[in-house]
Amino acid sequence: MSSGGSLRAVIAALLANLGIAVAKFAAAIVTGSSAMLAEAIHSVADTGNQGLLLLGHKRGARKADVEHPFGYGRDRYVYAFLVAVVLFSLGGLFAIYEGIEKLRHPHELEDAAVAIGVLVAAVVLESLSFRTVIHESNQVRGSDSWVGFVRHTKIPELPVVLLEDFAALIGLFFALMGVGLTLVTGNPRWDAVGTLLIGTLLACVAVVLGIEMKGLLIGEAAAPDTERRIRLALEGTPRVTRLIHLRTLHLGPEELLVAAKVEIDRTATVPELARVIDDAEARVRNDVPIARVLYLEPDLWRSVATGSPEAG
Repeated sequence: MSSGGSLRAVIAALLANLGIAVAKFAAAIVTGSSAMLAEAIHSVADTGNQGLLLLGHKRGARKADVEHPFGYGRDRYVYAFLVAVVLFSLGGLFAIYEGIEKLRHPHELEDAAVAIGVLVAAVVLESLSFRTVIHESNQVRGSDSWVGFVRHTKIPELPVVLLEDFAALIGLFFALMGVGLTLVTGNPRWDAVGTLLIGTLLACVAVVLGIEMKGLLIGEAAAPDTERRIRLALEGTPRVTRLIHLRTLHLGPEELLVAAKVEIDRTATVPELARVIDDAEARVRNDVPIARVLYLEPDLWRSVATGSPEAG
């Protein structure tokens, strides 16, 4: 879960969107295209979003202190959630509003060749950014599908940039469609239709991102494979006779809290008990390096016959 890959993806998207936004605004002024204006606002929103992700990444790296003893890792989730809000409001709602206005009051498209040229150039730049985030995501995606990756990853920057770039490419197709149909038919309302499609797409992507980031903010457990490795490490510790129960919680993308109750050989003395706990913690940290905060409690197993399958 190295943060280097997510940073590379964010920076690539930031540079691409900044250049695209400038070109789209220039083209929107020249052509009067509402789809182009919606795309320009979309690129501005994306550029600001990448800035928020970088800020969140920096703030999330701060060391734990007295007021925040578990660190600031969740700051990355907070800023990623803000990205979803910005994408929905500044990107999606603005484009929908602009599309409705242009349907009601059509505006003749001027110099369509400029609009098409800028959109094609934007497709190339967005594709380069999209290729970067796909490459970085593949480093941590494992056997997950892309939908599964977006749902399960604990690294907020990658699904945000992935969905933003995907939405940007589809949005550019809608803009090209709107401009092209307006040019062919002479009816400027097609441009407004393209704008509405862009706005609807951005709103949907923002809702998906908001739901996923909300889950991370509330607190999610470790992935099943990670929990399996923690269980094996604890159960494989000499003199640990049983793992009674296990709870995990992500404090950030690269920091995991582990709390467990374990039964230890009942003949162990207090000093031996302490050594077994230390050994178990060392084994967990060796197998799962992101398990940085561990609380292991020695306890006794209560059988089902005594009324409870767990420790008291």
